[in-house]
Amino acid sequence: MNNNTLNAIHYLDNIGIKHTQIHYQLSPEELQKRTIAVGQGTETNTGALAIQTGKFSGRSPLDRFIVKDAITENDVWWGDVNIPFEPAHFDALYNKLTAYLSNKELYVRDAYVCADPNYRLNVRVVTETAWANLFCHNMFLRLNPDELEHFTADWTVICAPSFLADPATDHTRQGNFAILNFTRKIAMIGGTGYTGEIKKGIFSALNFILPVTRNVLSMHCSANVGTNGETAIFFGLSGTGKTTLSADPKRKLIGDDEHGWTPENTVFNFEGGCYAKVVNLSEENEPDIYRAVRKGALLENIVYKKGTNEVDYTDISVTPNTRVSYPIENIDNIQPGSIGGNPKNIFFLTADSFGILPPISKLTPGQAAYHFISGYTAKIAGTEAGVTEPTPNFSACFGAPFMPLHPTRYAEMLSQKIKEDDATVWLINTGWTGGAYGTGSRMKLKYTRAMIDAALHGELDKVEYENHSVFGMAIPQSCPNVPSEILNPRDTWNNKDLYDTKAKELAKRFKANFKQFSSYANDEIMAGAPKI
Repeated sequence: MNNNTLNAIHYLDNIGIKHTQIHYQLSPEELQKRTIAVGQGTETNTGALAIQTGKFSGRSPLDRFIVKDAITENDVWWGDVNIPFEPAHFDALYNKLTAYLSNKELYVRDAYVCADPNYRLNVRVVTETAWANLFCHNMFLRLNPDELEHFTADWTVICAPSFLADPATDHTRQGNFAILNFTRKIAMIGGTGYTGEIKKGIFSALNFILPVTRNVLSMHCSANVGTNGETAIFFGLSGTGKTTLSADPKRKLIGDDEHGWTPENTVFNFEGGCYAKVVNLSEENEPDIYRAVRKGALLENIVYKKGTNEVDYTDISVTPNTRVSYPIENIDNIQPGSIGGNPKNIFFLTADSFGILPPISKLTPGQAAYHFISGYTAKIAGTEAGVTEPTPNFSACFGAPFMPLHPTRYAEMLSQKIKEDDATVWLINTGWTGGAYGTGSRMKLKYTRAMIDAALHGELDKVEYENHSVFGMAIPQSCPNVPSEILNPRDTWNNKDLYDTKAKELAKRFKANFKQFSSYANDEIMAGAPKI
């Protein structure tokens, strides 16, 4: 037993997890072998590990809590997203969890987050399962042997899917929970096997720590770098194309989901891997992600083609939220060090299933702040129980469930950086054209890529623009390699009067959602609202 393992055992003993047999810093190969040996996973034809996460195949936002204490009381935006939890209740539940994990076989991994060494945070992860430890190997930044020798944890993550809280005595909503404690620097997860809770727990912690203590804008976005060194960032909710569009063979990937924008005007990845949706994944449409699903990758809740170990990416019978995690090195074209320069183009991605918003448009600073705070996309009929028609989905800052501060604090930081650095903000609709879902069709990926390429290469700087009659954003009237007739969404509808009616209906939903923020927003932001 080496010194690192002994130190980890001593650490667990100090935090209340006693008399354990630990597997410290196992390789991906060892973790995959152990998962398969205990019947918790299978190997696909590409060598990736496939597992089922159990009852939960996605996050449970109503069961996410933040301990309300001297650190968080006055800064966290408390409510339905950031639900308060009493320190004494956390301590009692923590003691139950650590007693439960004592005398068990556990997996321990040391890693860090934040690629920029000026903002690095060391994380020690304790997991019940080998496959959750593999997820952490993939998603967090990996340490070299010398760094392991001198490792000191800043935060601890404890993940125990088989431990269920008792709501009557533990003050949770139900048996599963994910709780952040900023005083004790612990992320505690129980009752759920969905690995995204681990990733989003640390992301949520950074979304508090970095803006409040380091003046770093934390962002739910992907980012890449062009050959001339300019950085582009892509904001968007799940399903809008954030991972797909940032994995561009002509540009180097910084990261696909979580980044910081520093006072020194650099952008750095929080993570060491990617966590991508794989619904309808194909080599033709998403070659980089498709090829990344190999040995060491972890697939969640997929289904095999009958009688084979080949994944059927079209089968969503377990969940529409089928996913894969893999180290960022599985992507061929990555940015060394996962740090880029000052962004000059910012893309807000939305999958508007109403078919109202333009496929590409330019936003003023006020409009950018308004749309950033709104964080709009639309749910598609059939993806959730009870959803029978397109439904608007607003998530502030394109990531409300992970943002502990009031959305206007992130928006003000973003607006300041946009103005200081003369960045251009584009709204990209990867959703429907020619009508709403069920009537129109999904915007072709090749056209979306062509529009983004044109924006990045300055080819839209000298074309004519026309303002949208309701939302006001500037719509280019031409774009290389894109049919002009699809640029203005009204032109793609057979019934123009119906389009106008539906555009006003969507605008009313924007304004109704924004009422909760209007008292915090300045005149410039309010001027970015749709006109009805």
